[in-house]
Amino acid sequence: MARITDKCRLCRRERVKLFLKGGRCLSPKCPIEKRGAVPPGFYGIRSGIKPSDYAIQLREKQKAKRYYGILEKQFKNYYQKASGLVNRGEGLLKLLEMRLDNVIHRLGLAPSRAMARQLVNHGHILVNGKKVKIPSYQVKVGDQISLDKKAEELVVIEEWLARKEVKIPRWLEKKGKKGKVLRMPKREEMPQDINENLIIEFYSR
Repeated sequence: MARITDKCRLCRRERVKLFLKGGRCLSPKCPIEKRGAVPPGFYGIRSGIKPSDYAIQLREKQKAKRYYGILEKQFKNYYQKASGLVNRGEGLLKLLEMRLDNVIHRLGLAPSRAMARQLVNHGHILVNGKKVKIPSYQVKVGDQISLDKKAEELVVIEEWLARKEVKIPRWLEKKGKKGKVLRMPKREEMPQDINENLIIEFYSR
């Protein structure tokens, strides 16, 4: 797993907050807040060179991969699944949003997707009352997600659940330490700083 400093560099490289550190990304100490959206490295301040179409598409794909915390092979598989849908771009984002680890994070049950993946891998997540240990599990409308008792007793989770400013998207419902998928997310309820069309263009070359 990347170190905290590495996570900050990833956000700076994509010039947008990827919230890889969960709630700590809201701190004024966040490098994006302090330095602005400037890529890391000595040449990060260079802005006079216009990137090619390929470079723009590549960066958008990399941004989405890092945002959801998945590797290239898995990300490409999602693109291939979305290829058969009417709206490939929006379909791709919906597949990513409906991942179990993402839904856990969206419900405010974990401070980050990385922590959500750990909870799933360690068997601390229940879907409709049954343990699921696959972070990429595709959650369905009507599914109920909850933490097991061991997860609820973890200090980091207790502290996170005590926060009141976590905003839950409308396509999800949270009651206490449990959540439910009410419907599929709409495009405006998914990340606005990801241009899915550029990702489709990248893989369609």
